[in-house]
Amino acid sequence: MDEHEAQNGQGAANPQGEQPNNQTMESLLASESLSVELPQVGEIRKGMIASIGSNQILISIGAKSEGVVAGRELEQLTAEERAELKVGQEVNVFVLNPEDQNGNVVLSFKRAQEEMSWENVEKMITEETVMDTKIIGFNKGGLIVAVGNLRGFVPSSQISAGRRAQSSGDTPEQRWQKMVGQPISVRIIEVDRERRRLILTERATNNESRASMKDRVIGELEEGKIYTGRVTSLAEFGAFVNINGADGLVHLSELSWDRLTHPKEILEVGQEVKVKVINIDREKKRIGLSMRALQDDPWKNRVEKFSVGQLVEGTITRLTKFGAFARLDGDIEGLIHISELSENRVEHPKEVLKEGETKTLRVIRIDGEQHRVGLSLRKVDSAAFADKDFKMLTQEFGEQGEETQPDEESSSTEETKSE
Repeated sequence: MDEHEAQNGQGAANPQGEQPNNQTMESLLASESLSVELPQVGEIRKGMIASIGSNQILISIGAKSEGVVAGRELEQLTAEERAELKVGQEVNVFVLNPEDQNGNVVLSFKRAQEEMSWENVEKMITEETVMDTKIIGFNKGGLIVAVGNLRGFVPSSQISAGRRAQSSGDTPEQRWQKMVGQPISVRIIEVDRERRRLILTERATNNESRASMKDRVIGELEEGKIYTGRVTSLAEFGAFVNINGADGLVHLSELSWDRLTHPKEILEVGQEVKVKVINIDREKKRIGLSMRALQDDPWKNRVEKFSVGQLVEGTITRLTKFGAFARLDGDIEGLIHISELSENRVEHPKEVLKEGETKTLRVIRIDGEQHRVGLSLRKVDSAAFADKDFKMLTQEFGEQGEETQPDEESSSTEETKSE
């Protein structure tokens, strides 16, 4: 071993002069990078204020680079809010951009507060929480109240009779102005996060009486039975329906067989509906309801014309990394898994298919419970389905023959004419 090898430790660590194990090094780097959870757009993170400057605030959020609150986001903070911020303070931040042109994570205080407030009100509507707040404004339709960092609206129809009795006059100012600043107890009846809509009702009964009423109703309800109820509130995840004095939840997926994005598409507060009790959790005092269970499943009617092994024509509608979707006759959509595209290895469906093209496919699976149809491109010419294809072809040929074959009377006429 020469002096240079001794200084670099090569002789001791690698006596046979082998090259370093690149695979081991790559694995080490990979595991090291995986240990860092990179921020994602729309994510809310806890961070610690690292520094506060006149033009920006740096926040450590555990990523490889610090996040920054600057520009318009910084301008939205009031002087009082900025004065409350201290170096070392833990704060919640919303990720606007995981990496800008300078490599910084762009963050927002305000958006974090807003998103957390929406999450909170969605929880409150589920738990039927009554909150004490105050009236901060009004418009021609009713009162505006503070709900955390959000503003909620109490329509005049949802204001208590006692408070409405205090209002008089022809203009909103005359009716509601004197109520600004007054305390009010309200409960959330509608949450629409996308439209930034938060509707409240002033509650006349207390928590104890409502809780005891719900206990009584839960004890009387039976799973599987159908009841008539009234819609009391709407949220993005479903609708609450009151049955005999207790609210149950009709989840968005249980409202209809059609795909909905919000209950307001088919329901409104106060509407009378029939529901089926599908679940009762007496410990958590939750009632699961369904409107869909009282409707015929249109998917099963549309899929009746298909059978496993059948050849069908399908139009490619979407390509994803795990396969392709194809629309069949009857508005049924099926999935061609990437393993069913070709006998050869396929990295991505775009190597084999294009959106919009029509292909002959084979039905390999029908799942009525999950509403799924499995399709195959590689099994179209499979010998395993030769008998089924022959029977289908024979059946089609027979039907065509019956349509074209002349009846006996017309045949006899033709023979007479020829004689």
